[in-house]
Amino acid sequence: MDQMSKIILLVEDNPDDVKLTLRAFKRNNMLNPVVVARDGVEALDIMFARGAYAERAGKPLPALILLDLKLPKLDGLGVLRAVRGDERTRLIPVVILTSSKEEQDLVHSYSLGANSYVRKPVDFGEFVEAVRVLGIYWLMTNQPPPERHTA
Repeated sequence: MDQMSKIILLVEDNPDDVKLTLRAFKRNNMLNPVVVARDGVEALDIMFARGAYAERAGKPLPALILLDLKLPKLDGLGVLRAVRGDERTRLIPVVILTSSKEEQDLVHSYSLGANSYVRKPVDFGEFVEAVRVLGIYWLMTNQPPPERHTA
């Protein structure tokens, strides 16, 4: 799979944080397609090609999931639990990208199988740098499992 076909699923309900993240990707010349889910149920519908996203059946799964914890309908931990509980998605890297400073969120995220936990920096410059590092590592440096193991 070439770099440009690696889809990122951004699960974030705050429109300002969505804009900030997309702007940080652009500023870092990360041109990967980004699919945005605004709540936990929508994220799972996208992942599993359900409901309004049924047309995604047979399309590539995301190469990376950036997941907020505080989400409507189903929180990030519920999304993580569902992703790790399904054979098709359990190996996809999941990075928790949250403003939560709660230690229990950190511990629960890792215990449910998060690959990384990143607190959103308040400063835009720091946020851009954090997104750059995440993108370089998870989309370029990290060696993912073969495609047949995630589809």
